[in-house]
Amino acid sequence: MKIEAQTRYCLVLLVCIFSTGCTHLGVEAWDREILSRPEMQFLDDDLDLALDDHFYFSKEGSSGGRGFAGGGCGCN
Repeated sequence: MKIEAQTRYCLVLLVCIFSTGCTHLGVEAWDREILSRPEMQFLDDDLDLALDDHFYFSKEGSSGGRGFAGGGCGCN
């Protein structure tokens, strides 16, 4: 079975594209300063944060750890 040159070229191109797809994961060190500023936070109102904590505690039986996955069952 002989692979044509065009097919070989496409396969090499796909391998190169897929192998570089995950080269940039996460936040770089120099971007963390910008993302940690107060104006970059989703919720900055203390009343909204307190209400969200109350809802999570009431519905899931968990408290604290805002921003982390888990259902309050201790299985995370």
